[in-house]
Amino acid sequence: MKSMSRPVFYVAICALLAVLAVASLSAGRVWVPWSAWAATSNDPRWAIVFSLRLPRTLLAMMVGAALGVSGAALQGYTRNPLAEPGVLGVSSMAALGAVLTLYLGVATQAAWILPVAAMIGAAVGVVMLLALAGATSSSVTFILAGIIVQTFATAAVALAMNLAPNPWAVNEIINWVMGSLADRSVAEVQLAAPGVIIGVGVLLTLGRALDALTLGETGARSLGINMGLTRLLLGFGVACAVGASVAVTGMIGFVGLIIPHLLRPVIGARPGALLLPSALAGAALILAADMLVRITPAATEIRLGVAMAILGGPFFLIVLIALRRKVA
Repeated sequence: MKSMSRPVFYVAICALLAVLAVASLSAGRVWVPWSAWAATSNDPRWAIVFSLRLPRTLLAMMVGAALGVSGAALQGYTRNPLAEPGVLGVSSMAALGAVLTLYLGVATQAAWILPVAAMIGAAVGVVMLLALAGATSSSVTFILAGIIVQTFATAAVALAMNLAPNPWAVNEIINWVMGSLADRSVAEVQLAAPGVIIGVGVLLTLGRALDALTLGETGARSLGINMGLTRLLLGFGVACAVGASVAVTGMIGFVGLIIPHLLRPVIGARPGALLLPSALAGAALILAADMLVRITPAATEIRLGVAMAILGGPFFLIVLIALRRKVA
């Protein structure tokens, strides 16, 4: 497929984001019609839009952008199309950091404790992943390293649930594991925004280094790329972006896997060129998915993390089969 010009793509994706954002403010169990937008501020539907729907919409865009660009950066750095924060255990490690604050009862002492713990957990996950797999490992080795990190984090979260002192702590831990944007407020937006903005901003600066890495580490060094600094910035950026996202929404996987694969036929395969488009497309994907779980007819709202797993699992399998055929 011929690559789309970047200006055309940015115009198209920004228009799509605008349409999805407006639709997100209206969609839900209680639909807010267009007539309500022209009503007075005393209209009770304004409370639904600005107190419930607006924070949820902003969080969906922030989390989608963070996960999308994190997946693109990890895939570009490792030259591995299966790299993604959720698949490789980084999100699980971030959730473990958040869960530990809930288990120990320190999350309520200060608002910054939980997101900082989630970012530390994500950073530890990135370090473990890169240490176990190495930057030049094969797809199989990288996936095995991700399975090790994921297994460790999942086992630790399960242990925390088993030893939780009260049912409230168990429910909170389950919420982190399943992932959701329901009942989020402006406070959660303010909590996640600094980490997401810093993380996404750092990752967007890695374009030149990721492009150079297509020649291998030796080729990148010959072009003046500082590999130690690149690793540090990658780990810091992914930790901030993923950790801040998990801190307020829980685990939402597969965004960073799906988005770069969908964009390569449109944008091209150059890793640096995929970073910003992946952030924008990730925001659009989470916005669309969150609207779908809201309007799905069910007794209770389907968790967004569960919905993304249902979508991402088959996609992951398709990519894995395609890679096997390519190698064979």
